[in-house]
Amino acid sequence: MKKLSIYFSLLICLIGNLSAQSLFNHGRLQATKDGHYLQFQDGTPFFWLGDTGWELFHRLNLHEIKQYLDNRSAKGFTVIQAVALAEFDGLRKPNQYGELPLKNLDPKKPNEKYFKVIDSTIHMARQRNLFVGLLPTWGDKVTKLWGDGPVIFDSLNAYSYGKWIGNRYKNEPNIIWILGGDRPAVLESDNWKPIWRAMAKGIIEGTNHQCIITYHPSGGSNSTSQWIHNENWLDINMFQSGHGGGHDVACWELTKRDFNYTPTKPTLDAEPNYEDHPVNPWPKWNVDNGYYRDYDVRKQCYRSVFAGACGVTYGNHAVWQFMNAKEEAINYPDRGWINAMDRPGATQVGYLRKLIESRPMLNRVPDNSIVLKGQADKAEHIEAFRSADNSYAMIYIPVGKSITIATSFFQKQINAWWFNPKDAKVKKIGTLENKGSMEFETPTLGLGNDWVLIIDAASNK
Repeated sequence: MKKLSIYFSLLICLIGNLSAQSLFNHGRLQATKDGHYLQFQDGTPFFWLGDTGWELFHRLNLHEIKQYLDNRSAKGFTVIQAVALAEFDGLRKPNQYGELPLKNLDPKKPNEKYFKVIDSTIHMARQRNLFVGLLPTWGDKVTKLWGDGPVIFDSLNAYSYGKWIGNRYKNEPNIIWILGGDRPAVLESDNWKPIWRAMAKGIIEGTNHQCIITYHPSGGSNSTSQWIHNENWLDINMFQSGHGGGHDVACWELTKRDFNYTPTKPTLDAEPNYEDHPVNPWPKWNVDNGYYRDYDVRKQCYRSVFAGACGVTYGNHAVWQFMNAKEEAINYPDRGWINAMDRPGATQVGYLRKLIESRPMLNRVPDNSIVLKGQADKAEHIEAFRSADNSYAMIYIPVGKSITIATSFFQKQINAWWFNPKDAKVKKIGTLENKGSMEFETPTLGLGNDWVLIIDAASNK
């Protein structure tokens, strides 16, 4: 146990030292050669650990934005997803400095004073090694469907706005561009397709082709891979397993579907169930069935990442809307945003990032054939992966139980460990003789007791 404690202490120190250095010295962000994961130009791995700060520019002042970024950076987040033209009356309700984003609701007439807040946020995020997943607009400004709107974009002004905002931030290395904004990615059969295409074209030209772009779809089984996978501007696939499907939406299946598309592109769940969000189905949100809590969040985040995602986005129901006494509460948040920032799930997803980064992370191969006995559906569904060189494997077990796993791909001896997703504590099982298939029982049993089994080749140093 002493050696193990030293190992993880060194790991955490190393991650801390990396955080103290600028991530952006490694070049621009890009997909790995195999297309599945993300890295910087010099080959440095990148794990997307996002947070939904959708109303960040609209509802917070710069002092509050700094407070929020400090908190998220300390917890290990790497991407903040936020919207320039915000969802909740973002065109007609001013920001905290009394500024509207556009003059006369015209995308060709952006308000310089409004965008200064976004400028400052991007700079503060960069200082903290955070990317801003920047949505130029929420989707209701392109197609209303629901929300406040109004619809203001056509293909002409979408291109000019995209080129303007792309040019404005072309020298900022910590931006990931996100189109869509909670809208279906069904672009082939409607008139939204030329609008999003035009906005993407504008961003690409405005940044001199120095950009990485994805699209945030609406919830359910929608994924960009189904509808716009072959769009040449789309670099990363996204899906939203969401909050409306109840517990244990099969995010792992959505991940694997995307993982196996060609040409290969990274994918992630950009909006799984929010911590502290009501469980009831969309659109009749209420609290009759309680709230999603940290256990629900862990299950979804771990299973999508273990299934092959390039990362995952966490969300808290009070934080995304920055719930406070001045704002109308949306869908029954049970606390304000400041208290919600330190909810357990927000810390625990940081443990997931550290766990993935504790081993070579770019050669992960999803492989549920490792699980010989103990696999089940929904709440008890297990996800596993191994490294391409068979030097290690990890198995996420959402409900404590006994499982049997295949170990035949390892050498004669293995080291086995239990990792607790609740607190990141690690317990060494021991150095074991490899029997080809081996049974393990989690340290605690039943619902609420999730564990990660880690197997290393004994020859690993």
